[in-house]
This record gives sequence, structure tokens and C-alpha cells, in this order.
Amino acid sequence: MSDTRLLRPDDRAALRAELRTIIRQGGVPVAFAGEVGGNRLRLTEFLGTRTTGLHNLEVCPGTGLGGRVILQGRPVGVTDYASARSITHDYDRPVLREGLASLLAVPVHAGGRCRAVLYGAVRQPAALGDRIRDEIVAAGRRLVHELTIRDEVDHRLAMAESLAAVRQLEPAHAATLEELRSVHSELRAIAGAMSDSALQRRIYAAAQRLVAVGESGPGKNSKIRLSTRETDVLAQVALGCTNAEVANRLSLSRETVKAYLQSAMRKLDAGTRYEAVVRARKAMLIP
Repeated sequence: MSDTRLLRPDDRAALRAELRTIIRQGGVPVAFAGEVGGNRLRLTEFLGTRTTGLHNLEVCPGTGLGGRVILQGRPVGVTDYASARSITHDYDRPVLREGLASLLAVPVHAGGRCRAVLYGAVRQPAALGDRIRDEIVAAGRRLVHELTIRDEVDHRLAMAESLAAVRQLEPAHAATLEELRSVHSELRAIAGAMSDSALQRRIYAAAQRLVAVGESGPGKNSKIRLSTRETDVLAQVALGCTNAEVANRLSLSRETVKAYLQSAMRKLDAGTRYEAVVRARKAMLIP
């Protein structure tokens, strides 16, 4: 069964932002893009176009410039669209009506499939310069990185929501408890690396939901308050990570990790890192 998952609203916002960058940094007058679902490309985002002929145009694999990109999985360009022999001409009418001549299309692969296609175009039949090509390809790579992170976040959130639905864990479910703790620490690590503040808050909130599912079950709110980073560090320590491993997972220096851990230990009145974990769990700060 083919993957028909479409882009999320925040993915489309990232797509539009990259189109603006292509025009601003690449210097092309026209940039557009579309999402791929069910192996079909639908053009949905446009900057610099003069007509609406391309709007919501559906492109099948192997047809036109975009269809060839989907099929081959690599950037494809033409210097004179009207006379190009390397592509089919199923979509000549809307493309030529827009007056486009030289185009480059770049696939955005994430999660094992093509999720979107980016285009940069000019209205003169001339080869696109290296600057333009490099900028469009770079935009595609940034989107791949963004989609990969968001896919992982969605996967972890789905796991968190599933685990958060369980309100009582018995000793026989030790493996489930350890998985819950692993998901909690991973969510916090992902959140700490996010630049999107709204998405970051959403991930931290999902991670916090797991705390009430921990070994001690729901309890009263603790008077102890750890900072976000102190909790991030302690969540990794709870999995048995060394300071070096915590630093790597959270993209912090070892000295910074040590400082956060010592601060958390002071607040928890703990003499060792392991005592800090025990006290944090009793205080319902980590699962």
C-alpha cells in the first residue's frame, strides 16, 4: 500500500518560506512547489507567477518535469521548456501560458519517499547559473532535514499518547515502564533541539504527560521546581547516560551538563546522581 500522507500545515509553511528564500537568495523571478501524495504531485505554492494555470495542477510520475523528478529522485532542469526533448509535454499549456522557459525541479525526499518538489524558473531560455541551482538544491536539503525532524516528533508523540493512556503499571510491566521513560527522555532531547517554539512547547507538554504514568502513579504536585534544562539532563541520567552521553544527546558541553546536574541535585537535596533520579521520580518530576 502506498504512503499517501500529505504535508502538515507547518510543513507547508516551511515550504513557502523556502520559496521566498529561493527568490531572495537565488535571484529567480518565479518559484513554486507542490506536495506529493499517492505518487501524484499537486502544485500548491506559488511566488512570482502571473497566471493561475499551474494552480492545483496534478502531475503524474514520469510526466513533465516534476513527474520525471519524482521518478528519478534527483534534480532535473531544462534550459528551454518548449523545445526540451528530455521531458514529456503533457503540461505545455499552463507552463507556456505562464511564460516559463528555463526551470529546475528538485525533489524533497523524507521518510523513504518523495514528499514535495521545489521549482525555480525564469522566463528566458538560458541555463540557470550555479548560484540559482545551488540555492534551490540547498532549499530542498533544508526541507528534508525539517521534515525528518517533524516525522520523528510525530512518531514520538504518538508513542507518548499511547503510553499516557495507560494509568496503572504493575511490576510485570517493567519493560513498558522502561520504554515510557525512554520515550520521555527522547521527547525532551528533541524538544531542546527545536527552533520552533510552538512545536517545542507541544513536545515538552507531551513529555510531561508521561510523568503521571510513571512507577509511583499520579501524585500531588511537588514544591521542587527544576528548570527545563535541569529536567532534560536528569531525564537522560535516569536512563543511565553518562555526562558525555547526555552532552551528546542534548548538544551541550560536558561542563554545562555537569552544572545542570549539580544544580538539580542541590534542589533535590541529593548526594548522588542516582539519588537525584529517585527523588525526582518521587516528586513526580520525571517518570
